[in-house]
Amino acid sequence: MSLTFTILGCGSSGGVPRVGQGWGVCDPANPRNRRRRCSLLVERTGPGGVTTVLFDTSPDLREQLLDADVRHLDAIVFTHAHADHTHGIDDVRPLVLHNRRRIDAYCDEETSAALHMRFGYVFQTPAGGSYPPILNEHRFHEGRAFDIHGAGGAITALPIRMHHGDIDAFGFRIGNVAYCS
Repeated sequence: MSLTFTILGCGSSGGVPRVGQGWGVCDPANPRNRRRRCSLLVERTGPGGVTTVLFDTSPDLREQLLDADVRHLDAIVFTHAHADHTHGIDDVRPLVLHNRRRIDAYCDEETSAALHMRFGYVFQTPAGGSYPPILNEHRFHEGRAFDIHGAGGAITALPIRMHHGDIDAFGFRIGNVAYCS
C-alpha cells in the first residue's frame, strides 16, 4: 500500500498571475510561479487498484484533472465553501458520465448548505432539469475520522477545524500528512 499526494493547485484565491494585476512579486520567467487555485489529489494504491480522492474543486479543476490524467474519482472532500474551493464542481461531470457512477462528496454542515444553494443540481435533478445528479453527499464532523473506500483500499481522513477569515474551514490529516488550505 502506498499513498501519493499531488498538489494540483496552491495559488491564492485569484491564482498567479492575477487577472488585471499580473505577477506581483513573482518572476514570470519561472514556470513554478504560475499557480492554480487550491486542489489536492490523494491516491492509495493497493493490490486491488487505486483509490482516488480529490480535496476541493477549484475553478481551475478542468486543467488540473487533465494535467494529472485523472480518469476516475472515488470521492471529493470539500474543506470549505469559498468559491476558489468549490466553483470547479461541474468539471467532474465528465468523470461521472464516463464511469457511470456518482462520486461520493464529503463536507461539513455549513459547506453543505452553501453547495446546495449554489449547486443543488449536482445532488438532485431540479424540476424540468435534464442533467442527472453527480454527487452522493456525506457529512463529516470535526475530530471524527472517516474512511473513503475504493479499489486501492480505504483512505482515512481526520477533519481539523481551523479559522479562515470570517468562517471556519477544515484541514485534514491523512496518515502522517496534513492538508490545510
